[in-house]
Amino acid sequence: MDHQTEIEIQAAAFRSLQKHLMQDRTDVQNIDMMNLTGFCRNCLSRWYQEAANEKGIEMGKIEAREIYYGMTMEEWKANHQTDASPEKQAAFEIAFKENVTSKI
Repeated sequence: MDHQTEIEIQAAAFRSLQKHLMQDRTDVQNIDMMNLTGFCRNCLSRWYQEAANEKGIEMGKIEAREIYYGMTMEEWKANHQTDASPEKQAAFEIAFKENVTSKI
C-alpha cells in the first residue's frame, strides 16, 4: 500500500471513530471512557490539536474541541453529560494522572 493511501485509510478510520462517539454513542460518558481505556473525546480533540500544531497550524484546546465535538463543550455537556459518582471521579483522577498528565 502506498503512503498516501495509508494516510487516507487512517483518516477514514478516525472519521468513523469520531462519528461513532459523537453521533452513535453520545450516551457513553467521557469519564467512563477515560477510566476504562485511558482516553476520551477530549484526548482525541487534543491529539487533533497537537497534529495541527505539528503541521504549523495554530490551534488551541477550545478550537480543537469545537472542531472535534462539532459544538462547544458547554453545548455537549448540556446535551449529553451526566453527573459522575464519587467513585468514578476518584478512578478518573488516577486514569488522568496515568494517561494524560504524564504525556503533557
